[in-house]
Amino acid sequence: MNVSERRNKIVDIIENSADPVSGSLLAKECGVSRQVIVSDIAALKEKHNIIATSRGYIISKPPAAVRVLKLIHSDEEIEEELSTVVKNGGRIRDVFVWHKIYGKIEAPLEIKSMMDVAEYTESLKNGRSRPLKKVTYEYHYHTIEADSEETLDNVERALAEKGFVVKEEKR
Repeated sequence: MNVSERRNKIVDIIENSADPVSGSLLAKECGVSRQVIVSDIAALKEKHNIIATSRGYIISKPPAAVRVLKLIHSDEEIEEELSTVVKNGGRIRDVFVWHKIYGKIEAPLEIKSMMDVAEYTESLKNGRSRPLKKVTYEYHYHTIEADSEETLDNVERALAEKGFVVKEEKR
């Protein structure tokens, strides 16, 4: 298989998977090393909107509606926050903070199901990492996607009812 065929196969595998696809699986399927896959993904990223998540590669399809929300809550409320978004039809694309020195610090999440919520919160509970919100005294932002603006309104309303939404001051 030549480079072009391999890259087409990589895109095909990721597009047809319901879940993120690991680099190891792609390497095995294509009969190459993980390093070759990393190089191929770098070449394919822009054209195919491939995103690397902690669980593997996905191809991000443009959502119908997107909204960025500023939020604040305790560590104990992370699962409730993410579950509220998912149960109301939203998907959490990422988390980011604005640091006074470093600027925007961002991490992809791609949380779209209760299983994703459980996996993410379990990784935090296991101490593998700390939430990004710790850098900015619990304040953080999520980019939320949904199939409609109405769904985003429902997500925002549900989060606000729980006291998680921080209203930005108009300047």
